[in-house]
Amino acid sequence: MTHEFLITFFGWMATLNIAVLLFTTVMVLLLQDWIAGIHGKLFQMEQPDVKRAYFRYLANYKILTLVFCIVPWLALKLM
Repeated sequence: MTHEFLITFFGWMATLNIAVLLFTTVMVLLLQDWIAGIHGKLFQMEQPDVKRAYFRYLANYKILTLVFCIVPWLALKLM
């Protein structure tokens, strides 16, 4: 694998993960009560617990995207 290939790979991986993160965030913000009601019934959880789970999910996804996509891409760009 070449240096340029890895830069392209990590760049697209970061782009796709950021797009998924943004889409999920917008959907959770716009449809919060409706989707929390569905997930609450599905997993036998109260709505405040579901909303906390959404926040944890988004926070963890953001950290993982940063650590495994953006940081390697940035390191390769700086080399």
